Amino acid sequence: MLSKARIGWLLHRIARKIWFRAALISAGSVVVAAFAGIVARAVPYHFTGDIGQNAVGTVLEIIASSMLAVTTFSLTAMVSAYSSATQLATPRATQLLISDRMSQNALSTFLGAFIFAVVGIIGLQTRLYGGQGRVLLLIATVLLVALVVVTLLRWIAHLAAFGRMSDVIDRVEDAARSAIVAFAKDPYQGGRPAIPVPANARSVLSQAIGYVTHVDIGRLASVARSHGIIVHVEAIPGTLVHKGRPLLRVVGGSAVRDDELSDAFVIERHRDFDHDPRLGQIALGEIAGRALAPATNDPGTAIEVLSALLRTLSELPAQTPSHGDELPPVHVPRPSVDELVRAGFAPIVREGAGEEEVAIRAFKVLHALGEALPHARPTTQALGVELKQNVERVMLDQAALARTLAVYRDQM
Repeated sequence: MLSKARIGWLLHRIARKIWFRAALISAGSVVVAAFAGIVARAVPYHFTGDIGQNAVGTVLEIIASSMLAVTTFSLTAMVSAYSSATQLATPRATQLLISDRMSQNALSTFLGAFIFAVVGIIGLQTRLYGGQGRVLLLIATVLLVALVVVTLLRWIAHLAAFGRMSDVIDRVEDAARSAIVAFAKDPYQGGRPAIPVPANARSVLSQAIGYVTHVDIGRLASVARSHGIIVHVEAIPGTLVHKGRPLLRVVGGSAVRDDELSDAFVIERHRDFDHDPRLGQIALGEIAGRALAPATNDPGTAIEVLSALLRTLSELPAQTPSHGDELPPVHVPRPSVDELVRAGFAPIVREGAGEEEVAIRAFKVLHALGEALPHARPTTQALGVELKQNVERVMLDQAALARTLAVYRDQM
């Protein structure tokens, strides 16, 4: 059976799919348009006005033709934004744009309005509606027009920033910070800290090739308690697994089946931001690295990414492991602070050494991060030394080099 955590994760993933929203709105539109004539017979109030077939049909024809054009325009704008984010920022940001709620709601509303109009026109042409039914259909049409107008105005305002560089950085930062905050609240996802695995532990291997995007620790805990075993998780979200790669190791309980344990792992082709705190840092670093490439030469974007990294990484938890006798016998590793910090700063340290303003801001951010997180100070200091060495090697302007090294001596 699925645990509550797994069910919640599945519902969250389904709710992010645009086809799910479109299907709901479209189904509602079909129901309203198709059954208006039937529902009208059950309405006790009798409308005295008489609305002809053409009166409602003309409005529905206008809605059908215009909504088809608006839907096509919206799809074109969305694809253009996805392409822009892929080329200028990072392909990892595309999944965040695809899951944008405003664009999903807009496209679903326009598609639902188009289907409503088509079904309404079919009903009118087949004389499905009587006088009462046409009145109800007109009322539903007026309400739909109001909804479309409001959605269209919001959608136009949303398109002004959708897919722009600042919007992409904000989305990646929000996703990275959300994952980091969840990681800080429970670094071991409800399990125990990792410990050395006994030599007699049995390995449960992956039967698929891809990235782990979710581990249902609740399911593993239930199996471990029912069979009296100890589970050592080997593959956390973000780990690339393949056939022969252990997902976990089991101590005791030879009767437990491997599929009971391996079913707790969701393996997909691409990494996902939700439970992977490293992916957000990697995506931010990729944006900065691409901005610092000679073909782009946009140090301002790299500086914005540095600020985003500081805000995100400031949420990192301490290294002190949590203990508790009530925790399940499931030991879970966690990404180290060094991995998380380096994931975002590595491209900047490598590509930004030749830009004075980027190097200076990087030294200041590393210093601030070391002050905020004392347990991350060895990593920030090591990155500062690497950046200093790169600056001395690639920065040709001697005056800029002197100013940059002065900031390094003052900050680091």
